[in-house]
Amino acid sequence: MSERSADQILVERVQRGDKRAFELLVAKYQRKIFRLLSRLIRDPAEIEDVAQEAFIKAYRALPNFRGESAFYTWLYRIAINTAKNYLAAQGRRAATATESDLGENESLDDTDQLCDVATPDAVLLSKQVAEAVNRAIEKLPEDLRTAIVLRELEGLSYEEIADAMNCPIGTVRSRIFRAREAIANELRPLLDTGKDRRW
Repeated sequence: MSERSADQILVERVQRGDKRAFELLVAKYQRKIFRLLSRLIRDPAEIEDVAQEAFIKAYRALPNFRGESAFYTWLYRIAINTAKNYLAAQGRRAATATESDLGENESLDDTDQLCDVATPDAVLLSKQVAEAVNRAIEKLPEDLRTAIVLRELEGLSYEEIADAMNCPIGTVRSRIFRAREAIANELRPLLDTGKDRRW
């Protein structure tokens, strides 16, 4: 059974009044939603509040969920919109990844595959690259930042991002391309690459 099918079964149980089924969905996606929100909001207490509000909104909206998109992309859209509304009400911009976030990136779990080239120069360059990427992401407009975070840090497909951001897939491709170009421009001086090369 696919993840989407399993989620749909839980959604249908919630729609029939089974509150335990919703608890299962929350348990399944809580960590992903927290991680997503941590890319947009800095304060952990605020992240928890916004996540709770997003899950409440999702619970209230579930009777109208028809399964046209995967549950988690629908939930991501609710979480993103809840974060945007929260930040707008606070008069703030979304945060970006911190250095500690980069250390928690799940795609780097296989540390045995990393080469043993941790020379002081390599460590310094790596830190400078991470800082430059964070600066570049922080400067991005919110729509570009959200798209690149969903793609590169959350690993969503273009289709899932389009669904989560409620926009056409061509718009997602454009936003990700523009975000990558902005990041490349920030890295060029550091990596000494020409304008004809991205990295």
